Parts: sequence; structure tokens; C-alpha cells
Amino acid sequence: MRFHVIDAFTDRPFAGNPAGVCLLPAGDWPQDDWMQQVAAELGFSESAFALPLPASSEADWEIRWFTPLVETNLCGHATLATTHVLRTEHGLTGAVRFRSRRSGTLVAHADEDGTVTLDFPAAPGIETPVPRGLAEALGQKPDTAFRTGALGDLLTVLPDEQAVRAAVPDLDALAGLIRREGLRGVIITAPAARPDQGYDFVSRFFSPAEGIPEDPVTGSAHTALAPYWSARLGRDGLTGLQVSARTGRVRTALHGDRVHLSGHAVTVLDGTLHL
Repeated sequence: MRFHVIDAFTDRPFAGNPAGVCLLPAGDWPQDDWMQQVAAELGFSESAFALPLPASSEADWEIRWFTPLVETNLCGHATLATTHVLRTEHGLTGAVRFRSRRSGTLVAHADEDGTVTLDFPAAPGIETPVPRGLAEALGQKPDTAFRTGALGDLLTVLPDEQAVRAAVPDLDALAGLIRREGLRGVIITAPAARPDQGYDFVSRFFSPAEGIPEDPVTGSAHTALAPYWSARLGRDGLTGLQVSARTGRVRTALHGDRVHLSGHAVTVLDGTLHL
């Protein structure tokens, strides 16, 4: 069974966010524990497994995402990576529909120039008191915090870009806070220091309780970042820069209760999984 390693939300290798992608043969899903073991073996923040659906289905593929520790509800970069594989290996152009178990039907669109656009549900935040211990766990004092509903993240706004870049979280303390608050992860964000550099806001994402100390580029987090920054900056179309060590750019466009997330991807490895 072939698998692929794809760097997503980047146009060059060894940047953006790496994801494992495994396109399964038609039929039944493999055992969950096998997919979890594959994800743990690969060690990326997420690996995607996609199963082709019958022509009569409401979607083309069913997709599932696994971190090294757990199955997760939604992953943007691994969905983009899967669409990239369908484009480069199977000649996909145009739209592909992914059925997910916990996030409904997701549509991705592959352009001939390699751009992939994801159509995801928006996750607008609801302001909440800054949780006890968050400033100490982040090493930075947040201005405000927002719950993101079903997404399960805490969107935390810091004073400026430098604060986001300088944050050195205590990951053990942050994992304990995430478990206590019933979260998936914590997003930190701030406005771009120099918007003339081609991005409007910066972010980082931490999910140590799910085996992801820091995610390099988090598509799903931008379903919350896009509505927040679109409201604050007064524009529906924005570009986010995730300032992890690898960095990556996500172009966002708000369309009512949906968010379009666009970026490129690069194949860095093809291999074979031996069952």
C-alpha cells in the first residue's frame, strides 16, 4: 500500500506542515488501531487516511485524521495534502468531496497551478475569561481569549507579533490546562507587525495533550482565525503567517458560515506500507 509525505501550505520542501497520506483501496476501513500505529510510526502532527466511496455516495472519499496519539475531528493541512496527492497521482482537477465522521462533508478544489482551496465550516469565537494559569503556561500575557465551539480550541490574542514569536510555552503545564478546560489546543495570534510583508496576522498552535507540542501550520485553526481577523480588520480575504520554525502561509476568505483556506503543497517522499 503506497503512502506519501507531503509538505502542506508551502511551495518548497521542508517547510510548511508535513502530513502522511494513505489512499486506501475500496472496501472496508482497516482496524483503527492499525491506522493509529501508522500515524505514530510516521510521527507527523497528523496523518490522513482516505477511502474511496461508491459512485452513488454523497461524497467521493471518506477521510480520517490521526495524530500520533488520537484520532482528531478535523485537519486542514492533511486534507490539503490528500487533495494534492489526488491531483498529482490521480489527475484530479476541480472539486473533490470528503466525507468526515465529525465535521460533515468537506469540499476541496484543486487548480491546475497547484493551488488547493479547502471549504471548511467557520468556527467563530465566543469571548471567555482567560483561563487560570494560561499566562504562566504560555510565558506571555494574553489580551483576550475566545472559545471556538466544536473546533475545541482556545483562540488567544497577544499584544503584538513579537509576543507570538517569543512565546516559549511550558508544554506540560499547557497540556494540563488543555485537559482541564476540555480543549483540543491553544492558538496564539496577533496582528502583523508589517502588513506590507504580505501577511495580515500571525499565529502559532499548541496541542501537547494530543501529542502535538507545536504544529507547524494549522489549517483548521484558521477556521477560527479567519472570522476573528476579518471582523477586526474589516476584510473578508486575508493571509495568515504561522510563525513556527518551519513557517507557512494560509490564505483565508470568509463566506458566511464557511471559510476557504488556500495554499500549495509539495511531495517530499513516496513509499510503501507493508501490512
